[in-house]
Amino acid sequence: MAKLSLREFQEELARKLADTSGQSAARALLGIQAGSELWLVDLAEAGEILPVPTLTPVPLTCGWLRGLANVRGMLYAVNDFAAFQGGTPTGVAGETRLLLPHAKFGTNSALLVSRVLGLRAIEDFEPAETAADPRPWVSSQLLDTQGRLWRRFDPKRLYTDERFLEVAA
Repeated sequence: MAKLSLREFQEELARKLADTSGQSAARALLGIQAGSELWLVDLAEAGEILPVPTLTPVPLTCGWLRGLANVRGMLYAVNDFAAFQGGTPTGVAGETRLLLPHAKFGTNSALLVSRVLGLRAIEDFEPAETAADPRPWVSSQLLDTQGRLWRRFDPKRLYTDERFLEVAA
């Protein structure tokens, strides 16, 4: 099972940005899709992205807790990010990936996402003039050059959200 270490990816990105534009890698964002929503995650806030390993179901939990995954000997609770937010449950096939949390969050809650959309530069977005999103893990809303709405993801707010932590059915 191949994995993409975001730490290594960040280092390589920093080198490329320094070579081409002098910008900092801290300004780079990772685009992901969860259900029908587009999200932006700061690379400094993400851990790893990997294909979905075998999931072991956990009985008597919310439907969005898809199971436990063993990743290099560490157990992660796999949470369907789209289903948690009231969307359609994410199928585990094709481009579906796990987004592991950065170690600084001290949690083993992986997010199941529909697909990874690659790197995005913050300069390619402008603030969206829409109503504020009531979800605390949405730090801002942005529009890309094609007019698509993206949400900035604040993992710390999700990982400390009371509803997210309460997985018992």
